[in-house]
Amino acid sequence: MKVTNLLISQPKPVGDSSPYFDLAEKLKLNVTFRQFIKIVGVSTKDFRAQHINLPDYTAVIFTSKIGIDNFFRIAKETKYVVPETLKYFCTTEQIALYLQKYIVYRKRKIFHGKNSFSDTIDALKKNIAEKFLLVTSDVSSNEIPDFLNSVGIKFDKCVMYQTVSAELDDLKPDFPNFQVLVFFTPAGIKSLHENFPDFEQGDVKIAAFGHSAWEAVEKYGYRLDIKAPTEEAKSMPAALEQFIIANNKRK
Repeated sequence: MKVTNLLISQPKPVGDSSPYFDLAEKLKLNVTFRQFIKIVGVSTKDFRAQHINLPDYTAVIFTSKIGIDNFFRIAKETKYVVPETLKYFCTTEQIALYLQKYIVYRKRKIFHGKNSFSDTIDALKKNIAEKFLLVTSDVSSNEIPDFLNSVGIKFDKCVMYQTVSAELDDLKPDFPNFQVLVFFTPAGIKSLHENFPDFEQGDVKIAAFGHSAWEAVEKYGYRLDIKAPTEEAKSMPAALEQFIIANNKRK
């Protein structure tokens, strides 16, 4: 089956610059972008079920802007007044600067990584006596917890937001027209399974990025046709280009 229509399970890139736009132009493809997942904050009830008492913590770790939004939302809903003495550790400067939405930035103790969270190691060691709260989602890697443990930081994890399947009813009429479906997370593949329970893969190709996504394809009973990253294709656009050129030459 010749590939002409791709479905990318991500939001459409902002602006005119994207490797997917370049790929579509180069290979004369129709590319549709549609987010298969959405992020929602946990309820106050679910937060309290974790037995986290916010006043107990003297430092908080953020890995995303969504985490910041939900921390301050939960604080408001639980009537917790965030003290000026609270210390903030962020994975990047961009995330740290987002704190300005909620606090007077220059009057707070804020630390952030330059290229990765591990850049904060010196600041963490100087504040090792603090009690840390790691704000996270229900789907997260062990990279930061493992790093904190290696430094000797004592911390508690708190799930303040979660990834759920988006409703894709608007996509259903066009769904049979796609020859390639592209995924980046296990949650996206779960959403495919939930939104299209009668989907039979047949000749449709599934592309997935990363080991966890590859495993999810198999878990839900689908066939993985295109993998990235690999030695031959470090990115998903590169993997798609290689596959589509080879595939369409045979047609």
